[in-house]
Amino acid sequence: MSNWIYGSLFAGSFLSATLLPGSSEAMLVGLLLAGKGQAVTLTAVAAVANTLGGVTNIVIGRLLPLKNQGRWHHTATRWLGRFGPAALLLSWLPVIGDPLCVLAGWLRLPWLATLIFLTVGKTLRYIVLTVTTIQGMAWWH
Repeated sequence: MSNWIYGSLFAGSFLSATLLPGSSEAMLVGLLLAGKGQAVTLTAVAAVANTLGGVTNIVIGRLLPLKNQGRWHHTATRWLGRFGPAALLLSWLPVIGDPLCVLAGWLRLPWLATLIFLTVGKTLRYIVLTVTTIQGMAWWH
């Protein structure tokens, strides 16, 4: 049974990090509230899967032809040029996170730094969500 739980969370977390809609946060909180699985393992599974989904978006961006697209290209290049891979700390945000990953790939940001900031941003979100949920459960009881 626990393999099914972790597998479902992995799939949901991966897909929600792509351009497809999804809510891995709701899955994680639901599993924590239901007492299904270990909190550390659930958090790690969600973080790894969501990071891999972000990497998928980066790869998609790298596969796009790199050519000047006018004002949008200029604005994106300037913004990511200013913040660089550190901008991927925001990759967990709804609406802008997925395109940010695609853009990071499209602009060919350095792999290692991009991967580090992507992983940190996505993992911190799940850690905060897990700790907040567990703390809320403790207060509720």
